Amino acid sequence: MSHAPASSVATQARAESIGYLVLTYVGKRLPLQVRQSAAGHFIGTADDNGPVSRESVEYFRSYEAAEQALSTGHWQQRLHP
Repeated sequence: MSHAPASSVATQARAESIGYLVLTYVGKRLPLQVRQSAAGHFIGTADDNGPVSRESVEYFRSYEAAEQALSTGHWQQRLHP
């Protein structure tokens, strides 16, 4: 079984606005969204059972800053969980 290179999967995931880590490690296509933890706001995914992945390297100080990063693509994708 061959896997696509990580860069092409990450590019595909970003183009579809779905989580790369959740697609790669869990096999689910979940939409990217702004999430919150004790460390701050981040870009990640969730399903009906709750949070699934933190996709962004960064934490953002506010929901608005995270939302802007998500909408403009100005955030860094984590490559490993």
